[in-house]
Amino acid sequence: MRGAAAAAAVDGGRWWTQRAPPRPPHISQPLLPGPLHPPQLGAASCPASGEGLPRRTPAPAVPGMGARGMKMFTLLVFLSTCLLLLSFWITSGELPTSRDKQTKERNIFTNNSQPGHSQQLKRNGGATTSKPDHHTSRSNLRSANSSVAFRFLKQDKLYLYSEDFYIQSFRKVQNCTWTRRPEEYYKFRSKLASCCNAVNNFIVSQNNTSLGSNMSYEVDTKKNIVISETIFKMLPQSQPFVERSYKHCAVVGNGGILQNSSCGAEIDESDFVFRCNLPPVNGDFHKDVGNKTNVVTVNPSIIALRYGKLSQKKTVFLQNISKYGDAYFLLPAFSYRSNTAVCFKVFNALKEAKANQKAIFFHPKYLKNLGQFWRANGVRAYRLSTGLMIASAAIELCDHVKLYGFWPFSKNTEGNLISHHYYDNQLPKPGFHAMPKEFIQYLQLHNKGILKLQVGECENKTKI
Repeated sequence: MRGAAAAAAVDGGRWWTQRAPPRPPHISQPLLPGPLHPPQLGAASCPASGEGLPRRTPAPAVPGMGARGMKMFTLLVFLSTCLLLLSFWITSGELPTSRDKQTKERNIFTNNSQPGHSQQLKRNGGATTSKPDHHTSRSNLRSANSSVAFRFLKQDKLYLYSEDFYIQSFRKVQNCTWTRRPEEYYKFRSKLASCCNAVNNFIVSQNNTSLGSNMSYEVDTKKNIVISETIFKMLPQSQPFVERSYKHCAVVGNGGILQNSSCGAEIDESDFVFRCNLPPVNGDFHKDVGNKTNVVTVNPSIIALRYGKLSQKKTVFLQNISKYGDAYFLLPAFSYRSNTAVCFKVFNALKEAKANQKAIFFHPKYLKNLGQFWRANGVRAYRLSTGLMIASAAIELCDHVKLYGFWPFSKNTEGNLISHHYYDNQLPKPGFHAMPKEFIQYLQLHNKGILKLQVGECENKTKI
């Protein structure tokens, strides 16, 4: 444990504590678990190159202490912290785990019971909170979701910055004129390419996967699948998106912020449109989200829940997907072993019906490398969201990238409650993604001029 974090643990036996205001942060400094600071976004003027986002403050040097003395001091603090944790565990019978800390960080953005720059959450008196039901009213669901934060804070105190403060900070950035910075864009694109190489490895193809080879799963890393002749014939011969460059790409998330945005026409004018998890694009939604779709991801859980894994409702599935035209269906067939059969069923259903859509598969190596890349930059979660996966690939494949519907908050920029998705209010599985941390990364990229984050109503109908 670092010196500053250890000192925080010694102070009153707390895992989390409020710290002095941080120094001006930098894009290269990852957001790490530990004491959090409010974003300093546009406090005095518009950020020039992404500065003003939270980071961890380094431990202050002790006056008159050399390097050797500092090491001894750090070691003593570390041992003291271990003794404190051991005594905490003996007295309470419960030791906070890394998952507990991740849960605390995740709930920073869900607890908005009090506006302002900071708030202190205390014990909930041992009360239990039931899981929110997506059929409840919007206000009740948001209140239930806020109370989840208290469930994990029965033994200590936690100083948090409210959702309102982050929204207020974003509004300051929103008032600034966004400018694309090609040098920053190509620098970041080069980093992604050296790590992940979406141009060659985004999709499993015959060019990057040999017949008869053993492929490791992305998450179930100890399990392999043999690329048989049947599987090999499912794969495209090469990467389907690199034959030509795409100047303007839209990555459309499913956030409730898209309601009444009138962004549909602007999205449809993009050269290439990515969407996530088979969202509705017709009827009343068209005005806000458009309907042009070149790639749409398909979560196997959607196929299982909506269409009975295609064993019962294959005809309904084929009818519903007609709205996506000739889009590619992008599936994580090699992320979990349990996903493989369902994803192959989708491929075969499209092929047998001679549908306009084609099924393709994420390359597990690409997703694994991408997860390591973002983890090094502060996004520490069980798994990246589909939105961050697609946005990352779009930066490598497109010249201009614009994000729509990426907003993890329960309120819009005006402070009004909104649903989680633009089409329903069903919350994601707890503890799976780190959506607030991902949003901070999007905001950093926006401030750097690498991509544009569209939030709120689209004012013009022109391209990016």
